[in-house]
Amino acid sequence: MSNSNQMNGLKAAAAFSLSEDIISVEAFGSGHINDTYRVTTRNTIGKTFLLQRINHHIFQNVDGLMLNIKHVTDHLKTKIAHLPIEIQESRVLTIIPTKSNDLYHLDEDGDYWRMFILIDGTKSYDVVETTTQASEGGKAFGQFQLQLADLDATQIVEVLPNFHNIQFRLDNLRKAIAADSQGRVEGVKDILEFIFSREDRMRTILDLASKGDLPLRITHNDTKFNNVLLDQNDQAQCVIDLDTVMPGYVAYDFGDAIRTIINPVEEDEKDLSKIVLNIPLYAAYAEGYLNEAKEFLTDIEVHSLLEGVFLLPYMQGVRFLTDYLEGDHYFKTKYDDHNLVRTKTQLKLVEEMERQEEELKTAISSVLQD
Repeated sequence: MSNSNQMNGLKAAAAFSLSEDIISVEAFGSGHINDTYRVTTRNTIGKTFLLQRINHHIFQNVDGLMLNIKHVTDHLKTKIAHLPIEIQESRVLTIIPTKSNDLYHLDEDGDYWRMFILIDGTKSYDVVETTTQASEGGKAFGQFQLQLADLDATQIVEVLPNFHNIQFRLDNLRKAIAADSQGRVEGVKDILEFIFSREDRMRTILDLASKGDLPLRITHNDTKFNNVLLDQNDQAQCVIDLDTVMPGYVAYDFGDAIRTIINPVEEDEKDLSKIVLNIPLYAAYAEGYLNEAKEFLTDIEVHSLLEGVFLLPYMQGVRFLTDYLEGDHYFKTKYDDHNLVRTKTQLKLVEEMERQEEELKTAISSVLQD
């Protein structure tokens, strides 16, 4: 960490309500959105803290963002209020307020900072390696949704409007096609045909919601596997990274988790023959999730889960292709066709899912029949 970053971190950390002197502020983790630091204090209670500089260019409504996290974490803690406070703090994120009792600190440079208790003794995985891990990931997100099912979704701000709205994403794609600012449309006609031939099915969740058939829930909206902390025995302990918690539909969370679990290769794999479905990991996640969530899910929500499995890689492919047609201004790229490669990888995943749809259905139905 550079001296200037260290000084900024030290100054920001001093704004928070810590009972002991700060010993060090060190860069921590590998997040791509917010700058994260580990704060060590001269304390006798064994706690360390997580300081983050919020990327307010992405999360422009910092008030709404932090109020969302407070509403959610306060509610989650009511579900485990019978447990000792140190156990609560190991299972749910705890916000440390500023010395003026605010949820974040705004510094003189216009940067926004927040602080949590750091949950030590845990681990996370970027790639799911075992069915036990997959099942525990499903359990964590299923329990997360279950515990929030009785919290009024209208209390939660949509900090990233239309984040999982496929109609919005398709509209943006059509605008990019019409503009063709990079002269790339002619070379992707076959991909566009694949996308638009499936758009009716991909609107299923939105259509069900518009008819009032799907209840609006509080969802995580970024259910990649490393947003679950596991204990040393690979048992689910805490769901983290709550920045994208918003009103949504349960199928979005289920589908996004499956998108990252079921595909054994990187999302920019050029050899499409390597994209095969890891059905055992899928089935394990579905079992872990449904064993927790089936208590509150409606029948139509259960039916929608499979639609989410198809939708999320499709939507990610649409987003990659839109960025490619617009000149690669949103997703970071390493070479000219990087976003096009990513597009093909996501859509090949959709194609494989279509080929094995019956197996995907069976994995869900078998859990419900147990």
